[in-house]
Amino acid sequence: MPHVPLLVSIGLVLVYALAGGLLARRFGLPTIVGYLLAGMALGPFTPGFRGDPEAIGQLAELGVILLMFGIGLHFTFEDLWQVRQIAIPGALLQMIVVTVGGYFLGRWAGWSIGGSWILGIALSVASTVVMLRSMMDFGWLNTPYGKLAVGWLVFEDLLTVAILVLLPVVAAPATKSSWVVAAFAIGKAALFVLGMLIVGGRIMPFLLGRIVHTRSRELFVLLVLTMAVGTALVSSALFGVSLALGAFVAGVVVNESPFSTQIGADLVPFREAFAVIFFVSIGMLVNPRYLIEHWVQVAIVTLVIVVGKGIVSALVTVLLAKPVRAALLIGAGRSQIGEFSFIIGQSGVALGLIDAQQYSLILAGAIVSITVNPLVLRLVQPLEHLLQRSPGMWRALHKYGANVPPQPEGMTDHVVIVGCGRVGRHIAETLGRLKIPRLVVEAEPSRLDKLQELGVPVLFGDAANSEVLDHANLKHARALVVTLPDDAAALAVVATAKRHASQLRMVARASTWEGARRLKADGVHEVVRPELEGGIEIVRRTLLDLDLPLGDVQRYTDLVRQEGLDETERPSAERARMLDDLVNAARDLEIRWVVITPENPFSGRTLADSQLRLTVGIAVVAIRRGEKLISNPGPEDSLLVGDRIAILGTPTQVAQAVRLFEALEEIHTKR
Repeated sequence: MPHVPLLVSIGLVLVYALAGGLLARRFGLPTIVGYLLAGMALGPFTPGFRGDPEAIGQLAELGVILLMFGIGLHFTFEDLWQVRQIAIPGALLQMIVVTVGGYFLGRWAGWSIGGSWILGIALSVASTVVMLRSMMDFGWLNTPYGKLAVGWLVFEDLLTVAILVLLPVVAAPATKSSWVVAAFAIGKAALFVLGMLIVGGRIMPFLLGRIVHTRSRELFVLLVLTMAVGTALVSSALFGVSLALGAFVAGVVVNESPFSTQIGADLVPFREAFAVIFFVSIGMLVNPRYLIEHWVQVAIVTLVIVVGKGIVSALVTVLLAKPVRAALLIGAGRSQIGEFSFIIGQSGVALGLIDAQQYSLILAGAIVSITVNPLVLRLVQPLEHLLQRSPGMWRALHKYGANVPPQPEGMTDHVVIVGCGRVGRHIAETLGRLKIPRLVVEAEPSRLDKLQELGVPVLFGDAANSEVLDHANLKHARALVVTLPDDAAALAVVATAKRHASQLRMVARASTWEGARRLKADGVHEVVRPELEGGIEIVRRTLLDLDLPLGDVQRYTDLVRQEGLDETERPSAERARMLDDLVNAARDLEIRWVVITPENPFSGRTLADSQLRLTVGIAVVAIRRGEKLISNPGPEDSLLVGDRIAILGTPTQVAQAVRLFEALEEIHTKR
């Protein structure tokens, strides 16, 4: 096929990528699989339309820059520091073991020494994009185990970036000055990073601030793209580091600015579009015929990634004092390879360590492992239950679990609180002051000491796990309160709790309207949306400031809350009119609580004998007698000394009834 212009190549890439992405989603697979298959269809090894590999490769470089800039933009040392004791040694151990295993696999397959090391390194790193997306889909991203996985990924990304810096130096022919060349290259890279953190950390936020004051979103986006691409190009030209490292460091620097959130939002369309082109360009390098002819090697590489790497990651997690559930989750999430493996492989091809066909083997392992990764993640809970059926194996694996406070035994008539952040802590402290038994289920180890200091009983573990909630004695609990900020995690807890105690009253927090709707549908009795409650409080204070009657304010705020949690997103015009009519009809009604004193002549008489409705037109709608509430009392119910009665009527009628009680009591006292 003759050479096609760049614009035609871009059009072909977008059309094929769209078709491949839709096909992948149709079968429940990650879209990256569809993009790689689209690249194979556009590549020189398959019949039909063919894109220009050189032109698409140039666009793919831009995709790498924006992808690495985005990873740096979301990198925080704080996330890594919180899980440093597990993430740093875990990432190191897992990468070393898998890299060595991949090296011997390459040597067995007849690869060169350098090529075997490239294979091992490529197999040892997981796809950040795929793993984060999987964590979000399964509702694990905001859990302690999800944070551990993110910290692991962050440190692994740093190690991979360092490998990319050192790879050209290590791969160079050995000479007497090799150590000098290596030290010089490392020194230049360190100088670049240090200069960016010190100088760039001052200049970039300053430039962003000046552009923000122009109130031009176009200039703001243009400056961000210039920073990402310009830093990558300058770092490569002046310091000899890779485009990927330059873009990553630029993202880390920009992340420290107050505009990082907006930058991330504005960059998404560009990053996603060019990342798609990058994945398609990778797929174009795959030779399907080679994969068919070497299917045994493809199967072995896939087994090493999915099974071998997953088991190594899980065992390393257990040995570093984490529960089995964390080990299974991390092992399943890391049983794939992705974008960094592609970049490592590309570097190997550019340095002459592997050829295009060997690179196809790495790509095939990526495609298959990413495809089956959702299925592996669904096996986490069944595998945990399977291990628990073998007490000996379970004790052997779980003996390294974290030290947790002893579980409270035999609690009854208590309130179970899932999650003890700010909201959960307030609830636990309030219940403690009211002398109501409470039990907190918490999976964040850093909160255990504080809860113990407060004397709050704690059950350590993931509440979505039925084995943990077995010890919460839900069948004998008064209520369950779920304060988790993640809707998917809250839904999992509710589903698990219903299996233990289907009649248990539940109160749950929801972050979104859709989450609130699903929690209601799953049987939660009360759903609280913090954002909605904040808006209701603003409405209430505004109406009170306008001197509206307190009763009307309460009715309006109740209606706002009902609409905010209703199953329909917005009430219809007819429904709004009905609600308004209801408020107007109740506008002239007032409820007042009155105490029946010993001097009250109505004490000891029934409601029928008191004839309050005939005398002043009010109705007694409730009687509070000690801890007992009699709602809608009948004419045969009596009024006793010490009762608090709720009287309903117009403001005039209620005031007249109160004056009548006071006058009668005064007359009775004088007698």
